[in-house]
Amino acid sequence: MDYESTSRSATLQGGDIHYHEAGEGPPLLLLHGSGPGVSAWANFGANLQTFAKTHRVIMPDLPGYGKTSAALGASPPETVGVIVQFMDALGIERADLIGNSFGAMIGSQLAANLPQRVRRFVAIGGIGLYVFSAFPGEGLRRLSEFVEDPKRETLVAWLRSMVYDDSFVTEEMIESRLALATQPEILAASRVVYSRASLDAIAAGARGATALAPVAHLPKIEAPTLLCWGRDDRVTPLDGALVPMRIIPNCELHVFPQCGHWTMIEQKAGFEAVVGAFLALD
Repeated sequence: MDYESTSRSATLQGGDIHYHEAGEGPPLLLLHGSGPGVSAWANFGANLQTFAKTHRVIMPDLPGYGKTSAALGASPPETVGVIVQFMDALGIERADLIGNSFGAMIGSQLAANLPQRVRRFVAIGGIGLYVFSAFPGEGLRRLSEFVEDPKRETLVAWLRSMVYDDSFVTEEMIESRLALATQPEILAASRVVYSRASLDAIAAGARGATALAPVAHLPKIEAPTLLCWGRDDRVTPLDGALVPMRIIPNCELHVFPQCGHWTMIEQKAGFEAVVGAFLALD
């Protein structure tokens, strides 16, 4: 199962969406995170073979990432709508869903507002409310530095903030991410969300009347939910899991040691085992 053999495209209202597909069985959607050079394959390509043994695995490039244009609608509400369109186009009425970071945000909105479409939900960081940690964390600050000064050094600093073990940041990863991240359309989309001004506005909202907005929808999630968190996450720190763990009705939390923001990469075997067992439940 390589990039080319699993590559697919579907036509939606407003344009095409690129995705990867492999395996047979109940549908499983993997929604990737955001950031420079991110794509479905970059986040989940290494996990595809394992999950394809038991599921029909579908990994879309979200709007503004990989080979999918931001013209489809790249804001969070628009992206939720794109995923619903995408599921309809592929004939998927209900699916298990795994979301990393931004993908977890999108998945949580989908699970809350269209509960009939999500059987089980796995969030890899990304959702919640910081009880003790300051916002933005190191990872988001490094990301902001890159979009304002897009060069190799700032990209490497951001990538290293994503992991506990720097050895996961290989030269191959750096070069592939840099090539994608500096494409004009992708860089423009990143700047909308991760400029210093954007992060300052989010931080101001977190201190004001809208402080609870990021978690207001979580109690509506009916699907059994698994939170997967790296103990050493410097993008969405571990204390961010406390509120969703409490207010999502049927929710459990697994914390991976010696792990940053990418549990599916840094703790691949453990992540696949924990998530596989969770998805196997009726």
